[in-house]
Amino acid sequence: MAQSPVPGRLARTSLLIAVLVALGLVFPATSAAAPGGQGGKNPGTYENPLLPVIPAGGVVESCADPTVFNTQDPGTGQITWYMFCTTDPLNDEDVDADGNPVFRRIPMMTSTDLVNWTYVGDAFPQGTAGLPGYAEDDAALWAPEVVYSTTYEQYYLFFGVTDTTAATSGVEDCDTDNAIGVAVSDTPTGPWTFYDEPVVDPRPAGAAGACDFLWTYDPDVLGDSIEDTGILYYGSYRGGVYGAELTLTEEGAEAANPVMVAIDNKYEGTNVVYRDGYYYIFVSATNCCNGALTGYAVFVGRSTDPLGPFVDRFGNSFTDTQAGGTPFLYGNGNEWTGTGHNTVFQDANGDWWTIYHAVDQNDPFFAFEPGLTKRPALLDAIDWVDGWPTVNGGSGPSNGRMPAPAAQEGQVSRHQTRLVDTQAPHRPLGEYSDEFDGTALAGEWTWDRGDNAPADPPDHTVGGGVLTVDIQPGDTYVDVDTAWVLTRDAPRGDYVVETRVRTDIPDEDCCFNFAQAGIGIYGDTDHYVKLTNTSIWNTRQTEWAKEIGAEQAGEGWSRYGNSVIGPPSEEWTYLRVVVEELRGAERAAAGGDTHGYTGYTSQDGTNWERGQTWTHTLGDDQKIALFAQGTVDPTQQFEAEFDYVRVYSLKETPTGR
Repeated sequence: MAQSPVPGRLARTSLLIAVLVALGLVFPATSAAAPGGQGGKNPGTYENPLLPVIPAGGVVESCADPTVFNTQDPGTGQITWYMFCTTDPLNDEDVDADGNPVFRRIPMMTSTDLVNWTYVGDAFPQGTAGLPGYAEDDAALWAPEVVYSTTYEQYYLFFGVTDTTAATSGVEDCDTDNAIGVAVSDTPTGPWTFYDEPVVDPRPAGAAGACDFLWTYDPDVLGDSIEDTGILYYGSYRGGVYGAELTLTEEGAEAANPVMVAIDNKYEGTNVVYRDGYYYIFVSATNCCNGALTGYAVFVGRSTDPLGPFVDRFGNSFTDTQAGGTPFLYGNGNEWTGTGHNTVFQDANGDWWTIYHAVDQNDPFFAFEPGLTKRPALLDAIDWVDGWPTVNGGSGPSNGRMPAPAAQEGQVSRHQTRLVDTQAPHRPLGEYSDEFDGTALAGEWTWDRGDNAPADPPDHTVGGGVLTVDIQPGDTYVDVDTAWVLTRDAPRGDYVVETRVRTDIPDEDCCFNFAQAGIGIYGDTDHYVKLTNTSIWNTRQTEWAKEIGAEQAGEGWSRYGNSVIGPPSEEWTYLRVVVEELRGAERAAAGGDTHGYTGYTSQDGTNWERGQTWTHTLGDDQKIALFAQGTVDPTQQFEAEFDYVRVYSLKETPTGR
C-alpha cells in the first residue's frame, strides 16, 4: 500500500517552545542550512510570471490572492507544493459555450520545484453544490487559506464568502453580508466538505436590520500546521484587520475574542509569520484591481505577540490614525504593478520567499472583459536587513531570470542579497528651488486653473518662511478639474524634488475626506503624479497617485490610480519625488513611458521610506507642482503650509558604498 503524504516539515513560522505550548501551535522544523549558502544542489532559475500548465491545454494567467503550503512523502522524501488562488477565470480563453467567463471556485495548483506548476482542478464545482448552505447562489469564494491539523489529521480550507443568506445575516436582499467559511478534507486537494456554519459571521456595521456590514474577507491562519487551536486573521478596509482565537473541530472551525491588529480604511490581505522572536504581519493597501494603474502594495510590521500591537520599523502602530507600515513590496517601474496579497514561506533550505499577484501594465485585463483585471502569480526572494524583510534587496518584483528556490531537500538557492541602489539628493539646483523666505510668491510660480475651477486661485500668503495655501474643496481628478495647481519649471534629466508640508486638519477622528496637500510632477490637469498627505476617513495617509489622459487610456482603463507609502507625521511630513529618464529596455518594460517617478516619505526628514515607481509620459514641459485640494465638505476649511521646495541633481549609489 502506498504511503500517504504528510504535511511538509517546512512552514512559514517556527516558534519557541513556550509559544508552542501556550498557543497549541505546531510548526515543522526548518533546515539549519545557512540562508543563501552555496553547498547544496543548484535548483536552477525561473522567470516571472508563474504560469501553471493546464493539462487540457493552455496556462493559468490569473492566480490572485495566492496561498502556498506543502506536503512531504514519508517514503521518498519528495516535497509537493500547493498553490490555491481566489475565484477567477484561469485565462483569456476560460469562457463557457455562451462566451461568458467561468469563475473557477478556488483553482488548485501543484509543483515539485516552486517554478513549474500544474493546474489540478478547482476546490469546489460550479453551481450551488460548490457553495456552503449559508451562501447565496451568486456568492463568490475569495482569498483561500489552508492549514493542516495534527489533532484531526485533515486539512482545513478557509475562504471569504461574499454574500450570505438572510437566515445567516438577518437581512433580506443584501449582497454585502460577507463571512469567513471553511471546508475540510483528508487530502490537500480535496474533495472538500463544507462546514455548515460560518467561522466568522457577517458583522453588522450599522443599525440592526440594515444592509450595512463590515468587510469580512481574507482569512489567514498563523502557521501551516497546528493542533486544534491557533490564531485566525481576517478583515479588510471596512472594519479593519482582526486576529481571533481559532478552535478546530472535526467538522469545521470556530473563532472567538477578536482583537483589532490594523486600523480600518488602510489594509487587507493579511499574512502573519514568525521569525527570530517576532511575528511579522504582511498586509496590502489600496485598490487591488485597477488595471495598469493598480497601486496595490504590501506593508510589513512586527510584534512579539501574535495579536499585536504591530509596529513598523520606526515604531508607528498599525492601529494609529497615522497608521504604521513599512513598505515591503511595490511596483518598481518595470511591467509589474499592483503587487500584493502575498503569501510568505520558507523553502527546503530555510530561505524565505514570497508569492503574490501582480498586474502586467501591458496586458492588464482579461481579453473577454476589458476592465476585469488579470492578476498572475509572481515569485521573488525575501532578504532580511536589520530584522526587516525586503523583496530582492529592495529592488522589488523581478522581470528577468532569477535563481530559483530550494523546493527539495539537498538543494540550495543561488540567490544572494544585493541591496538596491540608494537614491539621494546631490547638488542643489537653486534656480528651481524656493525657501519661501520673502513676502510673496516668486515670479517663477504660476497658478494653473482646472477647466471647472473657480475664477480665482485659492487664498495664499508667503511669510515667516512658509507658503500657506487654503486647501480647496475642488479636485484634480479625471474630468472633475475643479482645483488650481501651483507650478514652476522643472529641470531636464534626472533630479530630486522635495518639500516639507503640514496641514491643520485634525490629527484624529473622522471625517475630513479627502483633504490633501503635497508635491508632484505635472503635465496638465490630466497628466501628472502627485504625492500628498491625505485625510482618508479616520486615517491619515501619504497617497502617491498617477493620472493619465483619455488618449492614453485603453478600453476599460481607469485614468487615475494610487498607491501609498509611509505614514505621515502629526506635524511636518517630508515628501520627495525622484525623477529619472527611461531608455531602452526600461522604457519598453514601461510600455513606452519616458520617465520613472519614485515616491519617498519621511516623518523627520532623516529616515525615509521608498514606495511605488510610477512611469508616465508628461512631455518636455513637465512642471514641479504643489497641490492643496480635495476637501469633499466645502464647509470644512483647512490650510496647508509648505516650508520649502528644494530641487537637486540625483545621485544613485550602490548600498554599502
